[in-house]
Amino acid sequence: MSKAQQSQEPLSELEKAMDVIIDVFHQYSRREGDRDTLTKKELKLMIDKQLANYLKHVKNKATIDQIMKDLDVNKDAQINFGEMMLLVTRVTCATHEHLHEQEQHQHHQHHH
Repeated sequence: MSKAQQSQEPLSELEKAMDVIIDVFHQYSRREGDRDTLTKKELKLMIDKQLANYLKHVKNKATIDQIMKDLDVNKDAQINFGEMMLLVTRVTCATHEHLHEQEQHQHHQHHH
């Protein structure tokens, strides 16, 4: 039971989303090596299973090696939670932009 679940207030949608991100990270981080970081193999599996749709919107879909290099700020060949959040942030921002582009595109189509 997380601390949030013990409190009286029900979790908000955003808090639930945060909980899910933490849970997903741990589903993959516990598979091999350090239980609280992702190896390159764990990162690849997480990306394949959890970001298959949204990573398509990232224009220059980098190789796993490039993603690993970009995220591994402290250069320990592991991805900790904070480093994984960089990927979540980038993909979320790219997806947000992509949705706006789609809206604008659809908006323009209605005027023709």
